[in-house]
Amino acid sequence: MSDHHIPARLSGENRTRGYFTPGVIIVILIAINGLVFLAGRFIFGIGAVTNLDNLYPWGLWIGIDVAAGVALAAGGFTTAALGHIVHKEEYHAVVRPALLTAMLGYTFVAIGVVTDIGRWYYIWHPLINWNPNSALFEVGICVMIYMTVLYIEFIPIVTERFMGKVKLPGILKVFNNLLEKILKIADKTMQKTIFIFIIAGVVLSTLHQSSLGTLMVIAGDKIHPLWQTPILPLLFFISAVAVGFPMVIFESLLASRSFKLKPEINVLSKLANMIPVFLILYLGFKLGDMFIRGTFVYLKEINVQSVMFLIEVVVGCVLPIPLFLSKKVQKSPGLLFLASSLVIFGVVINRVNNFIIAYKPPYADYSYFPSIGEFSVTIGLAAILVLIYRAFVMIFPVISIEPKGGKL
Repeated sequence: MSDHHIPARLSGENRTRGYFTPGVIIVILIAINGLVFLAGRFIFGIGAVTNLDNLYPWGLWIGIDVAAGVALAAGGFTTAALGHIVHKEEYHAVVRPALLTAMLGYTFVAIGVVTDIGRWYYIWHPLINWNPNSALFEVGICVMIYMTVLYIEFIPIVTERFMGKVKLPGILKVFNNLLEKILKIADKTMQKTIFIFIIAGVVLSTLHQSSLGTLMVIAGDKIHPLWQTPILPLLFFISAVAVGFPMVIFESLLASRSFKLKPEINVLSKLANMIPVFLILYLGFKLGDMFIRGTFVYLKEINVQSVMFLIEVVVGCVLPIPLFLSKKVQKSPGLLFLASSLVIFGVVINRVNNFIIAYKPPYADYSYFPSIGEFSVTIGLAAILVLIYRAFVMIFPVISIEPKGGKL
């Protein structure tokens, strides 16, 4: 972490703003709207709030909530690898926020999967009905294990917050000593074993990020040639790594603005300096694959697929490269936020393109378009994630801030 910033909870003497602000009230209303449609989905069935059917069995919830959600949560394993495995101490200031973002992100990915499955009450079946030849099984198991690993990695933050401070009131105070002992045991255990979970998290992320691409390779001719390629697993993995640091920058600058904190621009600019390497690598593989397979000819056709492909590549990959290479952009919070937003937008559009735009089932004489209910649930879940994130950083020492008077 930086020399003058240490993790602290954004409440008490470090409080810059209360939890409820006009913006938070709007986010709460958006969340409530999403919960209403989500309740309708579970009460009346998936067909009641979606435009899904037998020809289009997945849509917005898989494309954004799951596929894009998994990619955007990649900041957790990229910063963990950078801060703990490569031992770049100066990046520790962004490790905890990235961990929290990944933890909440994967939680909502799991909720997205449960929501999208018709018989959602069978979500536990992969735990006992193993199919090692299935890419979807590998994705499901890896996501479940990695989500568990993320919560375990968060334990040291919990023990740091509550150890030596457990003071339950009234009759509950008889549990104070027991809880203190549990916290101390958990803290000592994690100090000795945390490296195992960090390494496991990086390995698991590598597996399921690429396997999401394998799912679409299996779809064969149902996927438009602009996206259907044998190296799709590699492209999915590289794009997830490429969006990891932009997502960390995006989240860090957004949190700094929301809580009126000084952004960690020195750390973020160093992250920004590494992003063009991954974007250029991704662009090289993507364009090289196009020319080898000759699929660039499909760009001559003016249709939804060609336009969305160009938006994905140009806006999400080509434009951010010179921005991140610019020293002016690296030192400017506003421009850095813009450049990071472009990469995030590009990866989200890429996942939407692969899972929705490129997908054309046989014999379909119509196209799928998400319903209001699908949009509401997706936006509502994102709003809930923001609200929970805000609560977590006010309860736990996640975000690094400059101590008042030189000490906290």
